[in-house]
Amino acid sequence: MTYQAETLTASNLWATTADLNAVRQQLLNLFCRVAYQEGDFVLSSGQRSSYYINGKQVTLHPLGAVAIGRILLPLLPSDTQAVAGLTLGADPIVSAVSVVSVYEKRSLPALIVRKETKGHGTKAYIEGPTLPEGAKVVVLEDVVTTGQSAMKAVERLRVAGYTVDQIISLIDRQQGGAEFYQSVGLKFEAVFNITEIQQRYRELGNG
Repeated sequence: MTYQAETLTASNLWATTADLNAVRQQLLNLFCRVAYQEGDFVLSSGQRSSYYINGKQVTLHPLGAVAIGRILLPLLPSDTQAVAGLTLGADPIVSAVSVVSVYEKRSLPALIVRKETKGHGTKAYIEGPTLPEGAKVVVLEDVVTTGQSAMKAVERLRVAGYTVDQIISLIDRQQGGAEFYQSVGLKFEAVFNITEIQQRYRELGNG
C-alpha cells in the first residue's frame, strides 16, 4: 500500500483520540493494511517464514508513530527514566514514546543502541542523553521473534551502568522470544501477538 499524504481532519485524527482502546484497534488495522505480508521470506534470525511484518511501515507513519507513543507510554513503570532500543527498528519507536511523554508530563529521554561502536568521536555504542548510574531503562522493539535483537540492547545498556529488566514489543511473533526473556529474568510484554494480527488481517478481507 503506497502512502498518500493527506490533510488531517477530525475524522482521520484517530491517533489523538482520548480513547486508547480505539487507538489500539486503529493501530492494529494499520499494521494489517501496510506492514503485514504473506509469502516466502527469510527473517533476520535466518528462519524462513510464510509471512513478514515490516514494522517501519507503521512506526514511521505519522499517525502510527503518535499511536505507538500513546499506547506504549502507559505500559512503562512509573519509575522508568528512559526508553531505548537497538537501531534501526526501535529508533522511531523510542523517539515517538519520548515525544509523547512530554505531552503526558513524564519527559522520558530516548536512547538508541548501535549494533557496532561509532567509528569516530566518542566511539559510543549508545546515543542520547547520559543518564545517572543505575537509571532504569525499558527496552522497546518493533517485532520479537527469537528475542536476540532486543537482548543486544539490554546487554549494551547494562554495560553502560543502567538497570534494564523489561522489554516491550509492538508485536510478538510467538516463536520463542517471550520464553527466552523469561529464562534470563526479563519481563516481557507485547501490544499485539501474531495470532491477533493474522485474524484481523483476514477480517479486513485479505487472505
